[in-house]
Amino acid sequence: MSKSPSPFVSNVLKLTSGSIVAQGLGILAAPILTRLFAPEAFGVAALFASITGIIGVVACLRYELSIMLPKTDEEAANLLGVSAFFVLVVTGISVLVILFAGDRIARLLNSPDLSKYLWLVPPTVFVSGVFLALNYWNSRTKHFGRLSIARVVSSVATQITKLSAGFAGFVSGGVLIGTGILGQIVSTFVLGGQIWRDDRHLFKASIRWEKMITGLKRHKKFPIYNTWSAFLNTASQQLPTIMLAFYFSPKVVGFYALGKTVLSMPMNMVGGAVAQVFFQKASEVHNSTGNLSAVVEEVFNRLVSLGIFPILLLMLIGEDLFVIAFGARWAEAGVYMQILGLWIFFQFISSPISTLFAVLEKQHYGLLFNTVLFLTRAASLIIGGLIGDVKFTLFLFASTGVACYGFLCFWLISKAGLPVMRALYCIVKYSIYSSPLLMVIALAKWSLGVQAIGVLLLGLCCLVVYYLIVMRQDKELKKPIHSLFQRFGFIK
Repeated sequence: MSKSPSPFVSNVLKLTSGSIVAQGLGILAAPILTRLFAPEAFGVAALFASITGIIGVVACLRYELSIMLPKTDEEAANLLGVSAFFVLVVTGISVLVILFAGDRIARLLNSPDLSKYLWLVPPTVFVSGVFLALNYWNSRTKHFGRLSIARVVSSVATQITKLSAGFAGFVSGGVLIGTGILGQIVSTFVLGGQIWRDDRHLFKASIRWEKMITGLKRHKKFPIYNTWSAFLNTASQQLPTIMLAFYFSPKVVGFYALGKTVLSMPMNMVGGAVAQVFFQKASEVHNSTGNLSAVVEEVFNRLVSLGIFPILLLMLIGEDLFVIAFGARWAEAGVYMQILGLWIFFQFISSPISTLFAVLEKQHYGLLFNTVLFLTRAASLIIGGLIGDVKFTLFLFASTGVACYGFLCFWLISKAGLPVMRALYCIVKYSIYSSPLLMVIALAKWSLGVQAIGVLLLGLCCLVVYYLIVMRQDKELKKPIHSLFQRFGFIK
C-alpha cells in the first residue's frame, strides 16, 4: 500500500493549487497588460502598493500572529477581535496622515499623479488588515482550501477588470490601483463569508471585551516587538520602490516592479503557502513536544529544492524572457530581474522559517534582525542613488539582502536544533543537480547562438527535467503533485 503524503505537504498543496490558478491568470494577462499600460503607470501603482503595504502589514499590530498560539478556540477568537479593533485604529490614523501630508508624499516621490489616488490608502489598509486577521484564523482552523477559493475568485475579478479597462482605453496608474483594491475586497469577502458561515456561533459566544483585554496583555510582545519588526521588514522590501522614485523616476520604478513581480510570483506562491502551513505545524509541535528540528528540516529542504533552479534559470535568461513576453520596451526590467535573483532566493528559503520568532517567542531578535536589514538596505540604496547608477544601486541592494537573509536562515535553523552543515549540504546538492542543465542553456545561448525563443523553450524543458529529478528524490512530494495535476486535468 502506498504511503499517503504528510498533512504538511497536503496542506501546502491545497494552498498552492489555488495560488497556481490565481498566479497563472496573472501570468497570462501580464503580456497583454504590459502592451496596454506604460512603465510609468506600473510605477505609480507600485508606489501606491508600497505605501499601503507598509501600513497594512502592521494594521493588526501583529496580533493576527497570536491567533495561532492559544490552545483553545475561545481565546483565539478574542485575539481575532483584538486584531479587528486595531485595524480600525490604524485605518483612522492613515486617514489623518493622508489628509494632512498626502500632497507632500507625492512630491517627495517625484510622482504628482500619485496624489490623485492617495485617498484610497485608508480603505485599502482596512481591507488588507481584515484579510490578514481572517487569514490567520483560517490557518488555525486548517481550512486551507478556503484561501485557495478566495485567491482564485479575486484573481479572476482583478484580471478581467484590468484587461477590460485597458482595451477600453483607460490605461492610467489609477486603473491598476483600483483593480488591485477590487481584488483585495473580493478575496476578503469570499474568505470572510466562509469563516462567518462556519464559525459565527463561536464568535458570538466567545468574544468579550474583558477577554480581548486579557489576550491583548498576554501577547503584548507582538505589538512591542513584532509590529516594529514587521514594519521595518516590509519597509525594507518597499525601500527600492520608494528610493528609486526619489532618486530616479516612476518609469524606473515600473521596470523594477515588473522585474521583481515576475521573480517573486512563483516564489511567493509556494513560499506563502509553506509559511502558513509551517507556522500552524510549528506552533502545534512546539506546544506538544517542543522538538522543531524535523519539521524545520522538512520545510527547508523543500524550499531549496523547489526554488533554486527556477531562480538561477531566470537569472540566466531574464532579458530574453522579458523581450519576448512583455515587449521590447520592457527589456530593462529583465536585466533588473537578473540582478535581483539571488536575493529573492535567500528571501524565499528564509521567510517561511522566520515565523519561528513568534513560535519561540523571540520577537526581540526578529526586531533586531529587521532593524539591521532596514539600515543596510537603506544605506545601499542611498549610496547607489547618490552615484546615479540604477543597476549598481540594485546590485548593492541585492547583495545586502543575500547577506542578511542568508544569516537569518542559518541562525534560525541552528536555534531549531538542525545542524547548519545539513542545511548547507542541501543547497550544494540541489546546486549540483541544477548545474548541468544550466550549462546546457548557457552553451546554447552564448556558444551556439540559439535565438531567444529557442533558449526559452530549452529552459522550459530543463525546468521540467529538474522537477522530475526533485520528485524522484522526494517521494512524499511526488504523490500530492501527481494528484494536483490530475485535478487540473493535465494527467489521468
